[in-house]
Amino acid sequence: MDIKEIQSLIKFVAKSGASEVKLETDDIKITIRTGSLTGNSEPTYVHTMPMAQPAVQAPVAAAPAAATEAAAPAAPAAEAEDDKYITIKSPIIGTFYRKPSPDKPVFVEVGQTIGTGDVLCVIEAMKLFNDIESEVSGKIVKILVDDSSPVEFDQPLFLVDPS
Repeated sequence: MDIKEIQSLIKFVAKSGASEVKLETDDIKITIRTGSLTGNSEPTYVHTMPMAQPAVQAPVAAAPAAATEAAAPAAPAAEAEDDKYITIKSPIIGTFYRKPSPDKPVFVEVGQTIGTGDVLCVIEAMKLFNDIESEVSGKIVKILVDDSSPVEFDQPLFLVDPS
């Protein structure tokens, strides 16, 4: 939808006498409010991107240049180190639990060797507890999520060394 179409839509809504109109398509969301709702004599419009594509800005830190330069070489080294590991990701959205119940021991610890089909954690989704099983064999290198934390679909949960 281009700007001329939006402008003609605003004029149409203003002439129709409607106080508010909302329009959503795959790539835009528009809300048009006329003066009868806002107290203005001219219509106003709000054009926003859909929630699925939030615009995130990195926070600006007031750090010395030397600290920034020192941190820069460490990041690629950590990424190169993580490349040799397999990442086990969450297959669903829910709450991550390391134990089957509060009084039981955790499923896996860092350094523990796992096999294909071993239960690594439980993710609760809509009051259902789903066992998350390993699809690879290897050693747990890192647990990336805290116990009882919410997780997103495809969020990394564990790093496994397959060697």
